Amino acid sequence: MKYFFCSLLLFFIAGSLVFAADWPQFRGPNRNGIAAETTLLKSWPDGGPAKIWSVSGIGTGWGSAAIVGNTIYIAGDIDKVETVTALDLDGKVKWKTTVSEHWGRSYPDARTTPTIDGDRLYVNSGRGNVACLNIANGNSIWQVQTVERFGGEYHSWGIAESPLIVGDLVIATPGGKEASVVALDKKSGKTVWTSSDLSDKGSYCSPILVEYGGKKIIATMLEKHFVGIDASDGKLLWKDAFEEYQKGKEINPVSPLHIGGMIYTTSGYDDGGAMYALAKDGTSVKRKWVDTTLDVHIGGAVALDGVIYGASWEGNRDGSWVALDWYSGEVLWTHKWINKGAIISAEGLLYLYAEKEGMVGLVRPSREKFDLISSFAITEGEGEHWAHPSIANGRLYVRHGDVLMAFDIKLK
Repeated sequence: MKYFFCSLLLFFIAGSLVFAADWPQFRGPNRNGIAAETTLLKSWPDGGPAKIWSVSGIGTGWGSAAIVGNTIYIAGDIDKVETVTALDLDGKVKWKTTVSEHWGRSYPDARTTPTIDGDRLYVNSGRGNVACLNIANGNSIWQVQTVERFGGEYHSWGIAESPLIVGDLVIATPGGKEASVVALDKKSGKTVWTSSDLSDKGSYCSPILVEYGGKKIIATMLEKHFVGIDASDGKLLWKDAFEEYQKGKEINPVSPLHIGGMIYTTSGYDDGGAMYALAKDGTSVKRKWVDTTLDVHIGGAVALDGVIYGASWEGNRDGSWVALDWYSGEVLWTHKWINKGAIISAEGLLYLYAEKEGMVGLVRPSREKFDLISSFAITEGEGEHWAHPSIANGRLYVRHGDVLMAFDIKLK
């Protein structure tokens, strides 16, 4: 009961008091894919939960919806311009603001998820334009072209990253010899520090904040290394070379997971994953185990009760769902359900969004087996089913291309 009230935010809609757990950034409140929402359906009727509404016109893209209070924020490519759209809870447009020319090359659509912090919103475009907007009206407060400012280097698919807020800083990864990772002042966009002792390209990974050993550490995967950077000054604390255990491509698009001084990393293309143990003071890491079965492509992973869940990469169009023991890396099970995809969690259950056919599944976590409870198909929108779902205020939000859908998953 205490957790229930601490994890919820109160706000008013049309005079009614509503409990809502926000989803303010990529992969939820703590970037671990786990929603704070409670009192949700434990199974769905045939055909899936009731669809409240669907809207088009948000632009094409693979970024998720961010939801704070009574507003939904999402980025899309509209007429070759990356645009942030704000919607009310009925799906009506409140404002739209352009933030950048689109990536324009291979897979040009928008791929950033907005990050909401107080009365401001932050996005990072495919070209590396970090923009700060006023959430009330969408007015631009500042923009920084990070690739140009810091001598960054684009990978084949540009920048695919959602900004991380750490105190007064906005963290971005332009990549390159001058600075792989940078921190901007979130109020002004001015440069606070650069990771001048790193020269890796970025690798599509949205960094996470690790608070451990009295330090705030930015943990992310670059092209060649898994790194930890001191958030206070940008100094490199540790790095581990992927070439020592990976055999695949230098593509690392999955945000790490941190629990109690242990950090799990994974990336597709036969790279597998690894678990790291942090030193007590946070200044170094030791690789604890390596696994090649759970080889997450772009759908993220979730850790619950000592088990890591996700989908393996078995080629760009196929994959299986996998469960690993958090502490040992032991493979608990693998299961072929549709194919690989995105995964998040709420109230102890797993929500899967399989790329093929756009199937959404509700799964009961288990060390013994893949335990599917309910499923339904996404029938609107076009293109790849790559966007990660979001959960807030008793709703499941699923984006497919230019269409955003809201489903009622609240337990009545």
